[in-house]
Amino acid sequence: MTATVPAGTTSAGTTDERLDEIFAPIFARIAEGAVAREEDRRLAYDEVSWLREARFGALRVPVEYGGYGATVRQLFRLLIDLATAESNLPQALRVHWSFVEDQISALPAPEAQDWLRKIAEGTLVGNAITEPGVGAIDRYQTRVTAEGDGYRLDGTKYYSTGSLYSDHILVAADKDGERVSVLVDATAEGVTQRDDWDGFGQRLTASGTTEFNGVQVTEDRILGPGYGTAGRTYATSYLQLVQLSVLAGIAQRATDDVSEWVRERKRTFTHSAADLPRHDPLVQQVIGRLTSAAYTARTLVLDIADQLDRLAETGWQDEQLLDKVEFDVARAQATLIPLVLDATTQLFEVGGASITSERLRLDRHWRNARVISAHNPLIFKLQALGDHVLNGTDLPYAWSAGQK
Repeated sequence: MTATVPAGTTSAGTTDERLDEIFAPIFARIAEGAVAREEDRRLAYDEVSWLREARFGALRVPVEYGGYGATVRQLFRLLIDLATAESNLPQALRVHWSFVEDQISALPAPEAQDWLRKIAEGTLVGNAITEPGVGAIDRYQTRVTAEGDGYRLDGTKYYSTGSLYSDHILVAADKDGERVSVLVDATAEGVTQRDDWDGFGQRLTASGTTEFNGVQVTEDRILGPGYGTAGRTYATSYLQLVQLSVLAGIAQRATDDVSEWVRERKRTFTHSAADLPRHDPLVQQVIGRLTSAAYTARTLVLDIADQLDRLAETGWQDEQLLDKVEFDVARAQATLIPLVLDATTQLFEVGGASITSERLRLDRHWRNARVISAHNPLIFKLQALGDHVLNGTDLPYAWSAGQK
């Protein structure tokens, strides 16, 4: 398959209008099956294939390598729209975007050019970073060791988000005491993936267990410093912003779903202020809270995306900008999590017991928001923010989990 430049694309990238023309119909099609997928717990293989065919994963790939040449802002605008259709999918593709950025920043290296062309043809990259049990606060238990002319990879990962949907898996591992990233083919011998993620929300992110047993790794697949390496990096703010774009999408979908339900509803209460719920000022207030949460979340995400665009222009090297965007994305997290959780709880006030019907699955909005918000727990982010403001303490960039 040969990468081609999308119609309507110039050397400056693709316009918002052209991107909407390509992806809005796909998002609408994905949205149609959201409730059914939730009921059946059916992983979104078909939906990912639609995105793959439209080369959604190549949004940030430069035009000269067959991609859309989208800005970071354009990417996150579309991630919010995708999350509105299906909140699981932006999270499932989260590490794919940082892998793409790493390749862009490595240009003109031949290896980076090769990977960008593969991504332009539809290749997707998942991840296997977090480990169960002892985890990786000290060092990763997943190890890369020399064997013959190459290496072997052994270990177990959990929260392998999106890897079941992907062609390659970016694995965080230990190599002689050094944190490294290893890129493994998802179908390589010795790779076992299980959809055993048991969270009560974001059920379709394919965030289960991945085992690596004697997986053969060549030198060129060890890509350098791995997640958790000390020092500043754009990746933590970038990856956190994907989570916040999911919250923005959840808030918008909750607004749309509940508004549609209220408009069609005739039943009300004897002590209500209007004959129809849609005319009741108390119901209108709830809808007002929902749409305000969706707007605020979208606005904050896109503001930080603009900052990431400016940071990308520096090659991700401006330390002052790195600190600012890390600070701002943490502050946005602290604002958006309670805002969206409150809104997706209050939505049930518009309609008595009938709004809790499993046929509607409106509970999924709160469940999904609650689970996505548990990543990088807010209490630790708030403490880091306060310490930074009061004492000038450096913000922590990498967040590893495990036993101390």
